[in-house]
Amino acid sequence: MKFGSLVALDGVDVSVKKGEILGMIGPNGSGKTTLFNVISGVFAPSSGEVLYKGRPITGMRPHAICRAGIARTFQVVQPFSRMTMMENVLVAAMHGGGLGMIEGRHKAEEILRLVGLGEKMHLTPGAVTTADRRRLELARALATDPEVVILDEIMAGLTPSEMQDALGLLKEVNRKGITIFMVEHIMKAVMTLCHRIIVLNYGRKISEGSPEQVAADPEVIRAYLGERYA
Repeated sequence: MKFGSLVALDGVDVSVKKGEILGMIGPNGSGKTTLFNVISGVFAPSSGEVLYKGRPITGMRPHAICRAGIARTFQVVQPFSRMTMMENVLVAAMHGGGLGMIEGRHKAEEILRLVGLGEKMHLTPGAVTTADRRRLELARALATDPEVVILDEIMAGLTPSEMQDALGLLKEVNRKGITIFMVEHIMKAVMTLCHRIIVLNYGRKISEGSPEQVAADPEVIRAYLGERYA
């Protein structure tokens, strides 16, 4: 992916296996969110292609990719502030998941209860905590009935206790058969949750493997983790 003379992604080759939790780490500016934007259709890549279940989705519009089964969250949570939590998730169920009003409302209630917002579904996003708005962002993605969810720093701004709750929730989502591809800077979360990790630096993939393998990779230690992981 090029932006003028800047090469934001340079020959990045990544595969995501059905049912796994794949983590992606790397310094700020290494290309992580850009890769998510390419996969989800926000950007069309300058070269190369994106395949989903063996079929090309390169350059498809974001709503079409969502309806094909790939949903995502964003680093900066931007819910519909004047709508209730229920209405926010209902929009996703109807326009992302293709459901009608009645089915969509049932789906929205089910998802809100799953993420722990069942008692707060009639509140607006401004009336709840950062952790709850993060849960709402996940709920909107899940309401589209995805096979894959792409999570961009879903735990940013959470307290240690809230992070533990989020880890349990993501494990439950994965147990339901949903594949997770996530970017996260909180290494404890990445090491605990992910089955496999890839590492980007300056737009290139520099390492891939189990959490233990990646944490022991000298290039990853130099570029990102620091000597405390050596």
